[in-house]
Amino acid sequence: MTVTEKAAYLRGLAEGLDLDEKKDETKLFKAMMDVIDDLALSVSDLEDELALLTEQVDAVDEDLDDLEQFVYEDECDDCCDDEDVYEVDCPACGETVYFDGEDIDNGFASCPACGEKLEFELDGCDCCEGDDEDEDAE
Repeated sequence: MTVTEKAAYLRGLAEGLDLDEKKDETKLFKAMMDVIDDLALSVSDLEDELALLTEQVDAVDEDLDDLEQFVYEDECDDCCDDEDVYEVDCPACGETVYFDGEDIDNGFASCPACGEKLEFELDGCDCCEGDDEDEDAE
């Protein structure tokens, strides 16, 4: 039940009491009911305005998220993640070893079991390559 509905309910209860219009108490009740009605309408208006403002703030927040992503995030965060773990079978000792992306960024790593130097052909994305060329072209 909304505030305006509750105020209307109270007004109905007060009118149902069948109070004498000439008594001071009845005048007081009527004045109080008028104030309650005004407050209920004000609250209703404020709730409508708040809903509108919330909607607008949400829209601005979404726009800001898009802008932050454009300005602050690396273009290749999704495809060039150094936190990936790679499972490799060492050709020298046959041991299965694990490397993270940071270990093999330079294209090679040593087998922790036998020390053999393992070379990797990285099939990374093209988004990170040519960044220097783009800067030189400007």
